[in-house]
Amino acid sequence: MRLQKYLADAGIASRRKCEEIIEAGRVKINGVTASLGMSVGEGDSVTLDGSPVAPVSEKLVYAFYKPKNVICTSSKDEDRVKAVDYFADVPHRLYTVGRLDYDSEGLIFVTNDGEFADKLMHPRYMKSKTYRVLCTGEISKHDERTLMNGVELEDGRTAPAVVRVLKNGKDRSELLLSIHEGRNRQVRRMMSALGHDTLRLTRIAIGQVRLNGLKPGEKRLLTREEIDGFLNDPGD
Repeated sequence: MRLQKYLADAGIASRRKCEEIIEAGRVKINGVTASLGMSVGEGDSVTLDGSPVAPVSEKLVYAFYKPKNVICTSSKDEDRVKAVDYFADVPHRLYTVGRLDYDSEGLIFVTNDGEFADKLMHPRYMKSKTYRVLCTGEISKHDERTLMNGVELEDGRTAPAVVRVLKNGKDRSELLLSIHEGRNRQVRRMMSALGHDTLRLTRIAIGQVRLNGLKPGEKRLLTREEIDGFLNDPGD
């Protein structure tokens, strides 16, 4: 078995991230620093930063409501509150899949399932992400058309979004915005390009998986049907 797949199956990270970990020289096979492309055979000893690594016996995928001012990294060097800190009661090594900005809140996935993580992050299987956006000002028809046709940003025009205005007022408005892309702080930058400051940003769904009543800091295990929907569906 390829080393990066072995690490992903052990719940270390997605396969892509595991490749970065190997290239950083943090993994050893039988006491020898491993390189990308190496394989793990029966009886081999694998360590990460000196700690033994073994395949997990139970694969878990959680839907988690990330609160505002919580980060998605699993780095031990990070002093800020991390999403994985909310999983201290789970006796498995877990990591977050994808990202959600520090000052945003809502749905993320936390897992030890490398296959699920790879499918979720691969562009071919890109799922729509739906956000509830509270912003300053009134959403004009021109704003709606621009969001639906693509917004010009410094890193290029965005793909068309699905838009539904929930509340429209002169001082502040609220809308649902669904996008397939995952650029850094994309929704906030899209709204800013139209002259609106984002006051609150909550991701309420990824594909067909929704928060389903979760409150900030709460989690739930995905059902088998939800997981299979991600693994078998090439995108939406």
